[in-house]
Amino acid sequence: MKPKSANYIGQYGIAIAFAGICVVLAFLHPAFLTLSNIRVILTQVSINALLAFGVTFVIITGGIDLSLGSVLAAAGIVAALLAHPGEYPLVVPIAAGIGSGLLMGAFNGLIVTRCKVPPFIVTLGTMTIARGLALILSKGRPVSNLSDSFNFIGGGTFAGIPFPILVLLVTFLGCALLLSKTTWGRYMYAVGGNELAARASGIDVGKVKMMVYTICGGLAGMAGILLTSRITTGQPNAGMGFELDAIAAAIIGGTSTAGGTGNMVGTLLGALLIGVISNGLDLMNVSSYYQLVVKGFIIVAAVVLDSFNKNRH
Repeated sequence: MKPKSANYIGQYGIAIAFAGICVVLAFLHPAFLTLSNIRVILTQVSINALLAFGVTFVIITGGIDLSLGSVLAAAGIVAALLAHPGEYPLVVPIAAGIGSGLLMGAFNGLIVTRCKVPPFIVTLGTMTIARGLALILSKGRPVSNLSDSFNFIGGGTFAGIPFPILVLLVTFLGCALLLSKTTWGRYMYAVGGNELAARASGIDVGKVKMMVYTICGGLAGMAGILLTSRITTGQPNAGMGFELDAIAAAIIGGTSTAGGTGNMVGTLLGALLIGVISNGLDLMNVSSYYQLVVKGFIIVAAVVLDSFNKNRH
């Protein structure tokens, strides 16, 4: 079994790369290091980071989740349908959005653990199911007329700090503590490092996998609420391709696709790196088409680096 801590060289590498890119962008564009732009970056990163935290749990146990973007969209539609002014208390759309994400995540976990279907296939199917549910529930149209209290989640500020950033910080702390300070976190590393040895030592592997997919779905539901609130409408086509950014953030941050290695600090740095690059390219008016090419190269580079680290060890 690999050690539960992330590879320190890899983690320092991503931190150095992040700092270096920030310095370069600061020289290239004077607005990059302004307080207002930093707020924009962190607000934009919050959604991808929530998805990345969830998929980090899954990848550490040796799995994958391709349904994140679609689960985000379906959860956002569910929340939006219950967030019209004067209909329900704010807690209802929030609970419904997160709850729907938890249910879809639990569905993934159930099929993976009980039916022994590869996670790639299961979550690919759930990606299509969740997207279809989003379109059915919304009748293929955006869900608008959301309450001011709901829109505050993605667009409001508390003590001068955008609320999505506060959600990001609280979620990061919760996920980091779960992974590094609890028995369940140690079980996740054990399952990903050597599933047979984990099972032989008495760990309920099925329960651990069920939990990580459920958590992953719940965090996708939270991200769906944040995005829906931020754009003030529920969009059934929201979140397309978000799963790739989330997986890339986790892998860039040192989470190994072989399982058993990774942490939340690295994942957060990976999400920030992707967010900073996207923001810098926006500031320099680089076409979104070219940005897709850059993002694709980042994903490929992350996987190649992960493969190199696996072969080295």
